[in-house]
Amino acid sequence: MDKNITRYNVQLYIYDLSRGMARSLSPIMLGKQLDGIWHTAIVAYGDEFFFGGEGISSCPPGGTMLGPPDTVVELGETEVSEEIFMEYLSSLGESTYRGDRYRLFEHNCNTFTNEVAQFMTGNSIPSYITDLPSEVLSTPFGQILRPILDSIHIAPPGGNVINGGRNA
Repeated sequence: MDKNITRYNVQLYIYDLSRGMARSLSPIMLGKQLDGIWHTAIVAYGDEFFFGGEGISSCPPGGTMLGPPDTVVELGETEVSEEIFMEYLSSLGESTYRGDRYRLFEHNCNTFTNEVAQFMTGNSIPSYITDLPSEVLSTPFGQILRPILDSIHIAPPGGNVINGGRNA
């Protein structure tokens, strides 16, 4: 193994958008326990990267209005350089992860972080995060709320849009 290869740390920042409310209200509303409503971001190269209704954005770690993350997961290390990573994000932002492609249940921040985590480290994000939409939609109340929730585009203020905003 070449010892001259630079490795970069990759982290997953996890935020509970409900600020703890999901834990107490989900049994009443959904008939099952949810520990949170998760927003995730990838942190690498000294910045936080996330996907929302404005496309792919970046900010200093913890720099959105969400503040510091509730949990940080070490995803591993990558040999992908920052330059290649930014080219990769630019490509995603022009196609798969344009802002107008955001869908709360099917194509969201967690879909983005899972794909980026696999590209960077070969590891997926925790399944309790990626399984959340199906958990909600498997309930009668989730089905009732779906049309309303489908219209929601989450884009935490404080990020700088890399590219791929809402206009195609």
